[in-house]
Amino acid sequence: LVQLVESGGGSVQAGESLRLSCVVSGSAYSNLCIGWFRQGPGKEREGVAALYSGGGPVYYNHPVHGRFSISQDNAKTTVYLQMNSLKPEDTAMYVCAAGGGQCPAGWAEGYGMDSWGKGTLVTISS
Repeated sequence: LVQLVESGGGSVQAGESLRLSCVVSGSAYSNLCIGWFRQGPGKEREGVAALYSGGGPVYYNHPVHGRFSISQDNAKTTVYLQMNSLKPEDTAMYVCAAGGGQCPAGWAEGYGMDSWGKGTLVTISS
């Protein structure tokens, strides 16, 4: 069983940046698909970005591509989400999730993700 704890959320102005952290524990970190998801007020949950902890390409959902960047620190078993040029529509609860193995084609819909954190709230004001 994987445990995930997010941090780094807060309230900022449009155009500013935030970096979210997701500390992963409880399972073999080297063989996980780890993703960031978000759910804004009145919106469906959507995948933001994901990576395979064993290395390789990273994946982005198109609304954030170019502004957000996912990375990891294997030694700290931590995955980061660097968010730049934030917009009011980025306001959401951001949640980290993980599943075993490579990231599947449907990761952005939550496919293959069987462990979820509690989330960290991001609020962007205009």
